[in-house]
Amino acid sequence: MNKNTVIGVILIAIIMMWWMASAPKPQQVQPAPAPETEKQETATLEVSPGANSGELLLGAAPVPEVAPTDSAAADSTADSTVAVKKPAEPREFKVETDRFIVTLTNVGAKIKGVVAKTLADSAGNFPELIQDSAAGALSLSLDGVNLDKVVFDAADSVPEFKAVGDSFTVAFSFRDAAGREVVRTYSFTKSGQAIGQRNIFKGFRPNRYELAWNGGMRETEPIPKGKNFGANYFFSEVAYNAAGSVEREIVTDSRSFNDEHAKIFWAGLRRKYIAMSIQFERPGEAKILAEHFGKEENDPGTYKLLVKDDLYSDTLAYNFMVLPLEWSSLASHDLGYEKIIVSGWRWCAADVWFVAICHFLLWLLNLLYSIIPNYGVAIILITVLVRSILTPLTLKQLRSSKEMAKLKPELDEINVKYRSDPQKRQAAMMELYTKRGINPLSSCTGGCLPMLIQMPVFFALFFVLGRSIELRGQPFFGWISDLSRSDVIFTGISIPYLMPYGIAVLPFIMIVTTYFQTKQSMTAMTDPAQQKMMTWMMPAMMFLFSAVMPSGLVLYWIVSNIWGIAQYKIIHRDDPPAKNANVKDAEIVSKKRK
Repeated sequence: MNKNTVIGVILIAIIMMWWMASAPKPQQVQPAPAPETEKQETATLEVSPGANSGELLLGAAPVPEVAPTDSAAADSTADSTVAVKKPAEPREFKVETDRFIVTLTNVGAKIKGVVAKTLADSAGNFPELIQDSAAGALSLSLDGVNLDKVVFDAADSVPEFKAVGDSFTVAFSFRDAAGREVVRTYSFTKSGQAIGQRNIFKGFRPNRYELAWNGGMRETEPIPKGKNFGANYFFSEVAYNAAGSVEREIVTDSRSFNDEHAKIFWAGLRRKYIAMSIQFERPGEAKILAEHFGKEENDPGTYKLLVKDDLYSDTLAYNFMVLPLEWSSLASHDLGYEKIIVSGWRWCAADVWFVAICHFLLWLLNLLYSIIPNYGVAIILITVLVRSILTPLTLKQLRSSKEMAKLKPELDEINVKYRSDPQKRQAAMMELYTKRGINPLSSCTGGCLPMLIQMPVFFALFFVLGRSIELRGQPFFGWISDLSRSDVIFTGISIPYLMPYGIAVLPFIMIVTTYFQTKQSMTAMTDPAQQKMMTWMMPAMMFLFSAVMPSGLVLYWIVSNIWGIAQYKIIHRDDPPAKNANVKDAEIVSKKRK
């Protein structure tokens, strides 16, 4: 690498540090005030806990009752279909499938808790996904009437706990004094990722609904205490698919989405390794509102989510999806869920080609793992493979740097001779380049261009290794017991910001390899002070954000550095020692010229 290349690498490192040190802050947009008529339509009616049949009038005009033909409550394939009956006391029900354990409550007929069985920790415990269980998820309002605190009817025969054999359905019902009835049905399958939710309106047809997910989403991974740069590896975002385009947003206060009235296929929340979404049976022009809450220390917090739209039938159906962020599983839904993991700028079509590169590299990582079942070995192999493919570009870069290094003594003389006359110095340099048949721009085409071509691949590896659920809990060897976390060997001492978990080993190996690779690339620079500064700047910057990176990602950088050092040694193996002058030699020459 020459000077331009090193500057390019430093810029890349600065971008990565910025990405780690501060999560992107989108422009805060407050929801526009609703027209007076809309305010009246969506106004919330407070209902005291325990409200039963006859205590609340649903506000929509009655229509002839339409018997649903596709109600989940009539599913003949279910292990159990529970009919509703007269009002009951508040109750809770747990339903367990192969993927999650869901807690339902008949107060509001909503979800109170979701435990993810696919993300067990090292002790075998499963994490709860709902941040505030009292607020829960999927509370319903119809034409401004809030049913969140209404006690729905549930049959006494509904078990308090049910392990799903094939499929299972629970129905809750509320009937007002005028005989208008709301039936909320939850359906489960043994191995599915969806909690089916269907709302049937009997004797009336609401004009508008609001679906509230007020409990937010909790992080499943341990979050370090104290100040550190690694907290931004814990994602907390609002994600949604509008007209086929997947958007991921960080909200600092409150914000509304889809003001342009695009078709919404799904909307939800994501944390580091898992997401949950409301996936509509019939995409509509729903408006989404998000309100941030729950920020504590390094936990970025979560969001209350409100979805509201007009109703055009006597049913409202959707799936509440529980989605561990595993690429192939997400892509199987064909709704863009995989872009929750990684996306790209649409203005340059990076949401297509960059996502494709990430997908390919992740596929390659899993393929290598299937051959040698160790993700640490797979990371090493994929790094060697990628660097091998890019070797022609790298060699061109190194040869260009080598040719420029040959002119270094003469360039030093010119710098000293014309140090007080920049114009003559520039003219003398151009004359030297012409005499030796060297194009000074070749240092850019030979250095910067290969780097620019490699950048998407390096960034793709950076994102894949930093976000891949496949690395979660996976050991490499020795002290590296989890490639998704820092390789801490001693927790008794911690370094604020840099190593909040404790002392790790790989970041120090990163410093050494980065130092030697950077020092090699500095030989063509003519300014000793600048050479010395860059030699130490790169290792310091890399250490700054590598100390809290997942150890799998640090391992990738170390192997890449070693590869670069070896390449440089090979291409410069026949160089006389004098042609690789170090900083001290350059300073001596400069002093003699003076």
